[in-house]
Amino acid sequence: MSAPATAPPPDPNRPPLRLGSTVPDFEAETTLGHIKFHEFLGNSWGILFSHPGDFTPVCTTELGEVARRAKAGDWEKRNVKVIGISANSLDDHYKWVKDINEYGTKSVSETDVQYPIIADGDRRISYLFDMLDYQDATNIDPKSGLPFTIRTVYIIDPAKKVRLKLDYPAVAGRNFDEIIRVLDAIQLGDKHRIATPVNWKPGEDVIVHASVQGEEAKRLFPEHVVHYPYLRTTPLKV
Repeated sequence: MSAPATAPPPDPNRPPLRLGSTVPDFEAETTLGHIKFHEFLGNSWGILFSHPGDFTPVCTTELGEVARRAKAGDWEKRNVKVIGISANSLDDHYKWVKDINEYGTKSVSETDVQYPIIADGDRRISYLFDMLDYQDATNIDPKSGLPFTIRTVYIIDPAKKVRLKLDYPAVAGRNFDEIIRVLDAIQLGDKHRIATPVNWKPGEDVIVHASVQGEEAKRLFPEHVVHYPYLRTTPLKV
């Protein structure tokens, strides 16, 4: 798919995607075939992540890491579907995946990209998800003069709501340990009416949600400790 002469300009009247927003539905061509986004997600959680461009160094390491996480079962056990996107063609995606697999296997461990990558040459979907870099004048496709996509990550819940949005600069690779840590915190919070403290890691004590009070707190979290009326911590057995 060829890029248009100009990219869509920022629209100040378009409501931004915020935490709690319903993500747009769309149809797209991917390395695993045509998809309808909401249908693709189904009842799963989703991680939609963009990268500035194919055949670029940081992105090569990132997409390999997502594949290794898939092989380790990190996405499946959290009921997550991952999908990548950039303003490149399907043909470029197919060629680049070979490099990702080869480099990943040589440098870390066996790498096999099996998740879909969206071809968004006209930047239509990237625009919907506010993934285009309008600020960094250096982050431009030299052939078309159009902005690249930035390193954006969305965590989307089964109700198709945005639960996390992160934007990274082009020079900084993402930390998927942190993305999974936040995903774990969100899923536990949905299930157990808790929050997580600073630097929390799975298995550590959590915070009793402010909506849980009195006898209900004693019943749900019998081992909780009251530090202050507004701060109560508890071990969580899952």
